[in-house]
Amino acid sequence: MGAELVIDAVTIKRGELPIVRDVSLTCPEGQVTVLLGSNGAGKTTLMDGVSGVIPVEHGTITLDGQQVQRLARDRRAARGLAYVEQGRTVFAGLTVQENLAVAARGARNVSRAYELFPELQARKQVTAQMLSGGEQQMLVLARAIVSQPRVLLIDEMSQGLAPVIVKRMIPFVQTAARSGIAVLLVEQFASLALSIGAQAYVLSVGSIALTGSCQDLLNRPDDVRRAYFAGGHEASDGTPAAAAAQSPGPPDAVPQVPAPQAVKNGGSL
Repeated sequence: MGAELVIDAVTIKRGELPIVRDVSLTCPEGQVTVLLGSNGAGKTTLMDGVSGVIPVEHGTITLDGQQVQRLARDRRAARGLAYVEQGRTVFAGLTVQENLAVAARGARNVSRAYELFPELQARKQVTAQMLSGGEQQMLVLARAIVSQPRVLLIDEMSQGLAPVIVKRMIPFVQTAARSGIAVLLVEQFASLALSIGAQAYVLSVGSIALTGSCQDLLNRPDDVRRAYFAGGHEASDGTPAAAAAQSPGPPDAVPQVPAPQAVKNGGSL
């Protein structure tokens, strides 16, 4: 079912500025690959480039050996690449059931979504705009999985949510990987992400600063901390912020690292 995603020497610009520079990483099928980095490191820009939201300047992106970096976003999706973006992009005026039906390949897959997130079953006739933040994020994740992806990109699924809700969603990521999907996970709760991942990469100022197995990085907190603090800032639209801005460091990056501002806004189910 799954497919290996390989990103090779990729450079991505926003405007005239190179935000991601010569990045290479591999996401094997059936595993969670973790991408870490401070605000401004280029994580969202990389995810946008892989998914086709923005173009890739140089380098290749291959899905099961087939290059896709020149394909439109919908054609990448048709080949099995699903992207869960920041911001909980639900269809606000549609019900939960309708949101799922838009993406689903068959009624059976909708049923699978309710198995993964039973909370949505009781809310299936409620419009997405009436859901809590946690419910909306569950809906976005469920909508991605009903499309039967081979590769799943998840960008900061915890944004604006309380840690207890984030922990509720972690089993979903594990289940997706166990089903054979290649998962590339960007997550601010780094310790949590490393605890379920196989391989991890730390992005700093648009380049890979550190890589290793997730267990290895959990055992190297000083190295991870240094890689984080080498980073800069990126605005919500992916463009660099003022050079003088100070990096907030790695929220919950490794055990015993403080997590100030790890949750920007509270969330509840």
